[in-house]
Amino acid sequence: MLRGLPALALCALPLLTAPVAHSAPSSASALTRTAAAGPSGVRAPLPLFEAIDRLPVAAEHREGYKRDLYKHWNKGLIASDGCDTRKEVILAEAVGAPQVAAGCKLTGGSWRSAYDNLVVSDAARLDVDHFVPLAEVYDSEQTPWSAARREAYANDQASPDTLIAVSAASNRSKSDKDPAEWLPSDGSYHCTYAASWVGTKLRWDLAADDAEVQALLGLAEDCPTTTVVYESAV
Repeated sequence: MLRGLPALALCALPLLTAPVAHSAPSSASALTRTAAAGPSGVRAPLPLFEAIDRLPVAAEHREGYKRDLYKHWNKGLIASDGCDTRKEVILAEAVGAPQVAAGCKLTGGSWRSAYDNLVVSDAARLDVDHFVPLAEVYDSEQTPWSAARREAYANDQASPDTLIAVSAASNRSKSDKDPAEWLPSDGSYHCTYAASWVGTKLRWDLAADDAEVQALLGLAEDCPTTTVVYESAV
């Protein structure tokens, strides 16, 4: 949703409906989510197999992980709008714009949850998922990150892939699992899921373990035309 535009009138929608046909994100959403991205460092599209081959391979290391090592949610891209990062992502990904009241309270609106292809018509039923979960990020840091870098990842809106608004049920099913352990229930999203996972790991210079790489390669077999585009995080 572009700031300052009046909210759209919406037809009544059930809280969760049956799966709907996939559609491309609105241009307004794309503009909002990529506004902070700069042109430098943008990579040409890579075939999914080639992108997977670029992932550093290393064993995971969970000892010492705490969720609060990754400060979220911060004030977002527009500190004066009263919306934190989570709410800004939810607003950007709305397919039907919600009403926004003081304190960034949202009413109405509709969203398509990509993991399970459901329409959600209550923002309270959404989670904003870190595409690569915070625990997985910790497992995959090649050298320990600074607090500032961890906060930057946890609130990254410069890439449209790092954060995604999905149904709370699908996000909690995923938890901190990687693609060797969990995939979206909507099989038609698997190629995009693999590309976004790999692109996010490359963007943030994160490693992958052997089982994860094998799962991604298995997905790539069924995604011959899928490409990965990413910009390295500063």
